[in-house]
Amino acid sequence: SPDGRTALSGSGDVLKLWDVSTGECLRTFRGHWNKVESVTFSPDGRTALSGSCDETLKLWNVSTGKCLRTFRGHDSVVSSVAFSPDGRTALSGSQDGTLKLWQLPEGVWPEEAE
Repeated sequence: SPDGRTALSGSGDVLKLWDVSTGECLRTFRGHWNKVESVTFSPDGRTALSGSCDETLKLWNVSTGKCLRTFRGHDSVVSSVAFSPDGRTALSGSQDGTLKLWQLPEGVWPEEAE
């Protein structure tokens, strides 16, 4: 995470949030139906992105583990995800040979999401 206190991992079809100092699993994020290939924190640490073998990216609320948005558009495994430095866009790479630039929802922050 940007503050160095937590880390994210992909394991099977879930993400896990870990306390770096204790090694304790703080939260499990469920929503993908296939293996998670890539995870990253947003620059402010409030949200995270994951890419999966289910051909989707998911935007997550880090504090609750709730999926805020699912992005579809790749035709194969999403093997890499990254936020822009300002957190307004995301880039994904897929085994379909494409990169996709995604506009992230403006004004939809963790405490406001459905």
